[in-house]
Amino acid sequence: MILDLEVQETGEWFAFFTSRLDPMTGDVVYDDPVKDAPRVKIRGIGPFIEKRMLSRKKQVERVHNPKTRAMERIAYFPDLSIEEALAEREDTWDWVIEDFEPGFQDKKTGDVIKCTRENKIKMMKIPVFDRFVARCLQLLSESGVQEAEVERKNSLTGSSSRKTKPDPE
Repeated sequence: MILDLEVQETGEWFAFFTSRLDPMTGDVVYDDPVKDAPRVKIRGIGPFIEKRMLSRKKQVERVHNPKTRAMERIAYFPDLSIEEALAEREDTWDWVIEDFEPGFQDKKTGDVIKCTRENKIKMMKIPVFDRFVARCLQLLSESGVQEAEVERKNSLTGSSSRKTKPDPE
């Protein structure tokens, strides 16, 4: 499999689909994509989190261990303030939702919603859109696992196209 390592942070396009909660089980039921629905370009969340973790500073302290009676060095990431946590959540949604096609309309004004940071954050507060993005992230994650399994199975057979051991079936 040939991979382009330079284009690893681009997203995948998903046609918008609705969802609802099943009143009997409480499970989320995903509908088929809406006909002529706008598409949303979703990126995996992993690269964003990795970059964010690299930018954080670890805090180091020395604490007394009562069992060994020695001072031990511990390192941890300090908790974020409420403002920092909200800003990080907004940054995350701005990263994950890379783009969307014009087709979403504001219910009050009827205007087309443009793909801006502010609109992405507002749209994530709508439960149907939030579930849509969560499902798209889940599908991206599952597709990565399936590709890794296929690649692993392909590498087990060796470089030749013939299997080394005959299949018992």
